[in-house]
Amino acid sequence: MIVLGIESSCDETACAIVNDERIILSNIVLSQLDEHRPYGGIVPEIAARAHLNYLDHLIIEALARSEIDLDQIDVIAATGGPGLIGGVLVGIVTAKAIAMVTEKPFVAVNHLEGHALSARLTNDLNFPYLLLLISGGHSQLLIVEGVGCYRCIGTTIDDAAGEVFDKTARMLNLSNIGGLAIQQIAEFGNSSRFFLPRPMKGRSGCDFSFSGLKNAVRLLIADHEPLSIKDCNDIAASFQFAMTETIVDRTKMAMIIFSKMYDEPRTLVIAGGVAANVQLRRTLANIAEQVGFRLIAPPFNLCTDNAAMIAWAGLEQFCLNKRNDMDFIPRSRWSLD
Repeated sequence: MIVLGIESSCDETACAIVNDERIILSNIVLSQLDEHRPYGGIVPEIAARAHLNYLDHLIIEALARSEIDLDQIDVIAATGGPGLIGGVLVGIVTAKAIAMVTEKPFVAVNHLEGHALSARLTNDLNFPYLLLLISGGHSQLLIVEGVGCYRCIGTTIDDAAGEVFDKTARMLNLSNIGGLAIQQIAEFGNSSRFFLPRPMKGRSGCDFSFSGLKNAVRLLIADHEPLSIKDCNDIAASFQFAMTETIVDRTKMAMIIFSKMYDEPRTLVIAGGVAANVQLRRTLANIAEQVGFRLIAPPFNLCTDNAAMIAWAGLEQFCLNKRNDMDFIPRSRWSLD
């Protein structure tokens, strides 16, 4: 079985073709960094227009790279939300049009479920497992009990971790790719020069809070302006260290809860854009080993937004006889649980 996946929920236009043997036949992601850079952030209307301009060409290219024809596709899957509604509309309308013309089934995929199931595309992974979903718009700890079956045990009460990475990068006048930009200069910094808060650390439960850390970075930058290169490197390293300790502390609480509910094997999956952070991966791997968990982290290119995970999630749903009618309405918000 072969699935065509479309992802257009934010500022990456993506198309991929995946089969039921866990082989990614093609996976193309087109970034819109240049379009949004002059504005210092993502402009929803510009993102939607870019998706409209690029998506048809990406689908043609994905088919060509896969060396298959459109009539060989069995299922059409596209992100149905959550996300910027203009971009989601472009992807859904395109997917519906292809499904109608080819008379193929159509599956609308929750973008978060794409992240949640991405580890099952790359690994032989059974349910249940603990998921740390951490991205630009979401920071959650969930128990994944099956396709469409999620139990949220922790979420952010304010900002998402990826959003704070992005805003810190902007305050340091770095590129729009916040997490990567911070990680690159943090390698040259002293993470112990500045102490930054670890919100919620040590508290019961698994909820996150990042607004206090973001504000502390803002005040720190203001106190040291104009910033030298060393200042930027040290602030980035200190921020990344504080962010890592905060996330790890909350995840440890979740692993305790999961361990009380399920016997071995116990698996922790990390997904979402922030899951590509090397220091976070390394630290979580050490902690997971200490408490008897196996850590699975998808490859870097499957952590950030991509269509391969959407195609796979669509395939998982279709195999359970889940599909959508043409009256499906795209959603700007769509909770997993």
